[in-house]
Amino acid sequence: MHDDLKALIRQPIAHRGRHDGNKTVWENTLSAFQAAIDGGFAIECDLQYVADATPVVFHDDDMERLCNMKGDVRAKSSSELGLVSIGGTKDKIPSLKQLLRLVKGRVPLVLELKGREGDDEGFASSVLEELEDYGGPVALMSFDQWLLRDLKELESPRPAGLIAEGVRPEDFIAHEQVMQLGLDFISYNIMHLPNDYITLQRSKNIPVISWTVRNAKQASHSAANADQITFEAFDPS
Repeated sequence: MHDDLKALIRQPIAHRGRHDGNKTVWENTLSAFQAAIDGGFAIECDLQYVADATPVVFHDDDMERLCNMKGDVRAKSSSELGLVSIGGTKDKIPSLKQLLRLVKGRVPLVLELKGREGDDEGFASSVLEELEDYGGPVALMSFDQWLLRDLKELESPRPAGLIAEGVRPEDFIAHEQVMQLGLDFISYNIMHLPNDYITLQRSKNIPVISWTVRNAKQASHSAANADQITFEAFDPS
């Protein structure tokens, strides 16, 4: 197993950092990432590809929920976004470069590429370029098969995984088509575990992480059906 995959399943993964439900520490901020580091947790976060061909850490397409302003996050440059407050706090929208500079390999990173079909040319390569000289463990993942295909075609040195959900046979067929790209792991909806497809993947030693676990009962359920949790809103330790 790739060393970065071993690191991925070693400790619980803080969903969008260790935030507090956007009360005082907001999701996908440097403060949330520092809190995860302080707790010894891995970090999951979202990447968007913005106007200056730079990956930034942000979940939504629109800026209204997190920044109280209308507008497509992709229409702005990383330098413009770096001036925008998240939730009225001192935290601004961070670039991937800022995240890497903060973490410095101290905990594993799980980076979700948030794709838009037809508008992602250069996204995968820009992420890999930012990671080129980074020394810590990193895994990359996406719901979007075209981004996963790009990562594989670029021969990503970092593990790439599918984010997925569903319990219908047609869901499993679609997942398997994407996994045939040669993906390294799966991140699956905790509400849809266990299922025959994930049981089969685990029998083939494909690591499985679950999302998003919000209490100890779900964590216990995940432990029986996946290799690690992606958590928020409680302390898994």
